[in-house]
Amino acid sequence: MYKLLLRPLLFSFDPEKVHYITFSWIRRLFKLGLGGILKNMGTIDDSRLEREVFGLKFKNPVGLAAGFDKDAKLFNELGQLGFGFIEIGTLTPEAQIGNPKKRLFRLKEDQGLINRMGFNNGGVEKAVLRLQKNKGILIGGNIGKNTQTKPEDYTQDYLTCFNALHPVVDYFVLNVSCPNVSSHAKLNDKDYLEELIRAVQAANNTFDAQRPIVLKIAPDLNEGQLDEIVALVYSTNLDGVIASNTSTNRKGLIAGEERLKEIGNGGLSGIPIKDKSTAVIKYLSEKSKGSFPIIGVGGIHSAQDALDKLEAGAALVQLYTGFVYEGPGLIKNINKAILQNA
Repeated sequence: MYKLLLRPLLFSFDPEKVHYITFSWIRRLFKLGLGGILKNMGTIDDSRLEREVFGLKFKNPVGLAAGFDKDAKLFNELGQLGFGFIEIGTLTPEAQIGNPKKRLFRLKEDQGLINRMGFNNGGVEKAVLRLQKNKGILIGGNIGKNTQTKPEDYTQDYLTCFNALHPVVDYFVLNVSCPNVSSHAKLNDKDYLEELIRAVQAANNTFDAQRPIVLKIAPDLNEGQLDEIVALVYSTNLDGVIASNTSTNRKGLIAGEERLKEIGNGGLSGIPIKDKSTAVIKYLSEKSKGSFPIIGVGGIHSAQDALDKLEAGAALVQLYTGFVYEGPGLIKNINKAILQNA
């Protein structure tokens, strides 16, 4: 039903506008008591799908990636669509409007998206208030820095978000790999990453209960850089890695050069980064001998795509672009396939 009826309608609108239209529709359906329609499309309740990762119990291994519910406005409803967990954000200390519009583009022929949103969000404090109304959804908190923050203050931005969100999320993601924020070079520096991780871990230790902390990395890293990530996880005792964020590489796209030039800069997601993301997962898993959990994300548009990432070494998977293209039925299809291959 989604691909035949709803998707053509939704894809007739501007991608960013339809995102908010979809939010409104989902919220309205649940308020009218009709949320069961969406829930039935994506949900499988089976204890065999449960996973324990980072010391947390996930009802199934299929989550919603950050970026869809940036401001934690719809996590309760989205959590009823069949997802095992919801990652909110990226959140920053202060509200910011992000990059100028138009900043989100569909590549229909490639089944992908290009975005340069720029961490648009309403600020961490407002999200905290909404998360206090959580109805039992396992939540990841994806955090970053404000665009205008000076390099010497980056760490404080992460700490502000971390301390504010700590009571209301289950795990944290340090987003250091988004290609759509300014002054990004420092976040790619291994020494600074170690400094940042240790600072957040020190803050974590001031709480009675500690939260798992993972690092979200880019799919465009070479083997030498991935080796550095593995070494970083070892040296800091980081809890895990999310592989991967969006890509700046445009090789192999069906969309022509004129279209890509018209779109401009941004992070590429969806089918075009599927194999690259899976290769990163496989390399990290093999290099580390499976010594830390990996959340696999990037180009999951079918059950087989998810199985490939799990086979490559991912403990959990996340959807975003595939969810946009395939709808909530994709969640059910993946979980069915996991049960069939158990």
